[in-house]
Amino acid sequence: MDPNLLTLFKLSLILAVNTLMTRGLSDADGVDLLFTQRPWLLQCNQTLLLLEMERCGEQFSIDMNRVHPDDRCNLTHFIREYHVFSFCTEMNAERIGCFWPNPAVERFIISIHKHFFSNCSLEHVVFVDPPDDTLTLLILVPVFLTLAMVVLVVWCSKRSDILA
Repeated sequence: MDPNLLTLFKLSLILAVNTLMTRGLSDADGVDLLFTQRPWLLQCNQTLLLLEMERCGEQFSIDMNRVHPDDRCNLTHFIREYHVFSFCTEMNAERIGCFWPNPAVERFIISIHKHFFSNCSLEHVVFVDPPDDTLTLLILVPVFLTLAMVVLVVWCSKRSDILA
């Protein structure tokens, strides 16, 4: 095989691999370049945003009505519905040209939480001291270990003086 042809083949292979690797590392592949180049094109329309949030909330209400009221405090029973609701609010806010979350979206999400999850407060955990026997043991073990280490260090230092 011709050495120049082999060199040309290696060079083209290196160029192709380099192109593929740099394309994979670029952040701009999945980004709408029109928005990044001219961000003033999209203005946040608060009225349209609230209408879209209402639409997302209506769908979430329909989905949550299928969940038994006793199961509404257990996230495992409605995690899919909540994810769809969150995704809907995020995508609609970005599509309209608004940041997510913004104060209007946060107020709407808080109202949804108050409506569906107001009875889901956690029970207050009462911390209790351990029994006296356990507490005594937890205090005395580190004290005796510290004393044992001091005795061991002193004994080893005296022993090294004898051996030297």
